[in-house]
Amino acid sequence: MNLAIFAGLSLAVGGGLLLVASWVSPRRPLREKLDPYECGAPLLDSSRHRHTIQFYMVAIVFMLFDIEVVFLIPWGVVFRSFPVPGLIEMGLFVAVLAFALLYVYRRGILDWK
Repeated sequence: MNLAIFAGLSLAVGGGLLLVASWVSPRRPLREKLDPYECGAPLLDSSRHRHTIQFYMVAIVFMLFDIEVVFLIPWGVVFRSFPVPGLIEMGLFVAVLAFALLYVYRRGILDWK
């Protein structure tokens, strides 16, 4: 019963506020107000333009290395409780990441042309 009263009051107050706002708010639909807001910069061209494959490759590489950081953070929090084999395993993991970054760099994926 209390839940129904609360729900009814919430809908009534929300609907009332929307109704009052529609009566009180000024209506001046200018072209600038109807354009989509893009970081303070005016819209220069259509939003449907093609990106180069370089854009997607950099995004994929960023996501891969970002996910790898998720594995490094917990290890960094508890690294003192690991014995020496844990340190060696994480060293190998970082070495594989470094090799992957070197490979990506050599392939020219990070070169923004």
